[in-house]
Amino acid sequence: MAENPKKKFRQYSIDYLKFGFIATPTNQQLPFCLLCNQVFCNEGMNPSRIQFANRGSIDGMINKISTKNDDGLVASHNISLLIAKCGKPHTIDENLILPAIREAISTVMHQDASSVVRSIPLSNNLVSRRIEELAIDVEQQLCKVLQTTEFALQLDESTLRDNEALLMAYVRYIHNGVSKEEMLFSKPLETDTKGETIFMVVKQFCEEKNIPMGNIIACATDGAPSMIGRHRGFIVHLKRAVPKVFSIHCVIHRQYLIAKHLTPNLHQSLQIVITATNKIKKNSLNDRIFQQLCENNDEDYKRLLLHTEVRWLSKGNCLKRFHQLFDSIVGFLEEYDSTLAEKVKMIRTDVAYLADIFEKLNIVNKQLQGNNNTLIQAKGVVLSFLSKLTLFRQNIARREFG
Repeated sequence: MAENPKKKFRQYSIDYLKFGFIATPTNQQLPFCLLCNQVFCNEGMNPSRIQFANRGSIDGMINKISTKNDDGLVASHNISLLIAKCGKPHTIDENLILPAIREAISTVMHQDASSVVRSIPLSNNLVSRRIEELAIDVEQQLCKVLQTTEFALQLDESTLRDNEALLMAYVRYIHNGVSKEEMLFSKPLETDTKGETIFMVVKQFCEEKNIPMGNIIACATDGAPSMIGRHRGFIVHLKRAVPKVFSIHCVIHRQYLIAKHLTPNLHQSLQIVITATNKIKKNSLNDRIFQQLCENNDEDYKRLLLHTEVRWLSKGNCLKRFHQLFDSIVGFLEEYDSTLAEKVKMIRTDVAYLADIFEKLNIVNKQLQGNNNTLIQAKGVVLSFLSKLTLFRQNIARREFG
């Protein structure tokens, strides 16, 4: 049958790109739809029809994909923030979080979780960058506030187990009528830990962040010579730069230093406890044998606890555990070190007293710490504890130990 010579054939136009069509690979004269993967016929190649058929679906697809990607980025940042707060490895997202999301969606919601998981970009390097971006943003916001706000500074220099000296700085300030406490920075001390070195670290940070040194109205430190030394301590250098700054010895450090001063008898008893604990804990075989002994004696606990001077609460926990396992410790030492066993037997009452008093000191330590604690509250806690000491003394005199 002969073709109708009057029929008009439309050809592909470059204008079809704005409607979501490209030239068909096999026939450059026909438009190919990017959404449905179909080639339009001659009747459907009218621009008005193409716009009517495809414009709404393209806009919907773009908006949907854009919204989905935005939600995935928000979820990625929020999950990275949770990982940073928990202090977990950055690989936990690929090893645990994403599989958990996939399992929850597929098991509880009975839906395909592939699209959701793909929309949340999480990887080890990506989470690291997210956390770094969040940290930089938080630091910038804090420094911007401190540029125009007076604040109190608290410094603490500590040595890590790899002999790395670390300087940590915290600030407390009032913003919009609300008292806030934030960590300002954590900087390694490359060489020495002298007062001048610490001051230069603080000064350099303030200069880099455009924070006026005059905005420091108070500074709290521990009793280390590098901090409060009369001639070369950090406070001396700070007062030269900010003459009106108010310096104070941290109340928690004061309480801790006082707790370290024991009578000679109690100090000797504490050293015996430490020696006995190290006798059991330093040797893995002794530790396993002691654990088996505790199981045979039906003890509530099976291991002793070590203490360190840096961790203030650990000494009280060590004494409490030692007192709870006292009979098992004596039984173990009688077989492996009879001389030490006799010394431990003689200090039973001292151990009970030390465990009790250090437990109460730990309670005070915990009450002195925490966010938004003020000097008035800390003083109230200390005065309350001093009042309780009188009551404790009276109870001991009446032999009331409950």
